[in-house]
Amino acid sequence: MRKIPLASTSRRNFLTTGVAACGLQIVPRHVLGAPDVPPSEKLNIGCIGIGGQGGGVTGELSSFPNVQIAALCDVDERYAANTIKQYPGRPVYKDYRVMLEKEKDLDAIMCATPDHWHAPISIAAMRLGKHVYCEKPLAHTIEEARLMGKIASEMKVVTQMGNNGHADEGIRLTKEWIDAGAIGAVKEVHVWSDRPGTFWDTQGKRCPTEPQPVPTSLDWNLWQGAAPDRAYHSSYLPRKWRGWYDYGCGALGDMMVHNADPAWYALDLGAPVSVEATSSQTNTDSFPVWSIVTWHFAAKGSRGPVKLVWYDGGKLPPPPPGLEEGRKLGDNGIYFVGDKGAILGGGWSKSPRLVPETSMKAFTRPDKTIKRSVGHRKEWVDACIAGKPMDAQAGFWYSAPFTESLLVGVLPIRLGGRIEWNAEAMQVTNNPAAEAFVRKAYRKGFELPS
Repeated sequence: MRKIPLASTSRRNFLTTGVAACGLQIVPRHVLGAPDVPPSEKLNIGCIGIGGQGGGVTGELSSFPNVQIAALCDVDERYAANTIKQYPGRPVYKDYRVMLEKEKDLDAIMCATPDHWHAPISIAAMRLGKHVYCEKPLAHTIEEARLMGKIASEMKVVTQMGNNGHADEGIRLTKEWIDAGAIGAVKEVHVWSDRPGTFWDTQGKRCPTEPQPVPTSLDWNLWQGAAPDRAYHSSYLPRKWRGWYDYGCGALGDMMVHNADPAWYALDLGAPVSVEATSSQTNTDSFPVWSIVTWHFAAKGSRGPVKLVWYDGGKLPPPPPGLEEGRKLGDNGIYFVGDKGAILGGGWSKSPRLVPETSMKAFTRPDKTIKRSVGHRKEWVDACIAGKPMDAQAGFWYSAPFTESLLVGVLPIRLGGRIEWNAEAMQVTNNPAAEAFVRKAYRKGFELPS
């Protein structure tokens, strides 16, 4: 797809803007029996990190008639082999920097690497004027999240973080019900996940001391990137990287970004003023096996102060007021406590219910006032083609501040005790040792793009 200036009145942009203004949905040409979208009108996407989650994302993007998967990139050709086979003839790279240098016609990139690579890849692409879809959590550190939001705004590119539930009906219903006063003024929110559990077993452990042979298909140095140089070990990948501080953001980064999204969205929480944590035994290499983290948010606008508590590793909150005896919370979820009742939601921003169920049955649902999504990834593609960054509802304009606030919760886990947070200064005011975790040192040759 040729780059079209935002002020362009090309036929495609005119039609996209005009139809949207009429409140109608564009029906893909193939649904109407019309010819496929010509290659010159497609969004050319380079996909980076395609062996696991990225393979599925690439597959969904390729299903849209206005998308062309133009290039593929992964540091492990064996792990990515199944995805590569699905796109014969596409150029394949191990180093995303080479891909960005050689593939001049890319309009956008999809990044589904381990967390420690999200910011370097996304920032490099945005600096080149390319739109970015980046998997969650958006960044590895608070500083990275802030930079990603800042650069997306400066470059006016369309962005999206991969928290799929943000496009679902449940998160919109939750906000509409709270705004309508269904449970009164919200005072507390509780969010939980069963992860890490059986999903990865590296939390609570120390880094291995016995090296293993590096698989021939893997560029281990490139996989490590900005992280400290360590000897290869199968305890780091695939997927197990989430539990290690050098590469991931633990269960908090994996699932809080999904399960707590309705709270930030419905209550406009912004940044906390303080956070505290308790956990299982800690060490300097990996996240603890379980943690309970409490964020405190000051009053904002018409709402009062809010306390939000996160539970992972199988820990569960007390039941919300009014929950029927024997009714289970589930492995993942969220509930809101107001001065007039409670709302219970499932994991991944799924549909809410008033508690108890008798309140739900008596509830008169308010009108649906929030625009519904055409689909999390489709709305990003459509926004890229239209050149409208704000049409991607989990764009970095929303997801960068959200990620910042989540990652503040990592600080008391690593430091112990309570931390006081000054968001404007991006600084912990009561513990200077936090600076090493708000920002991080980058290995030589893998610094953030300027």
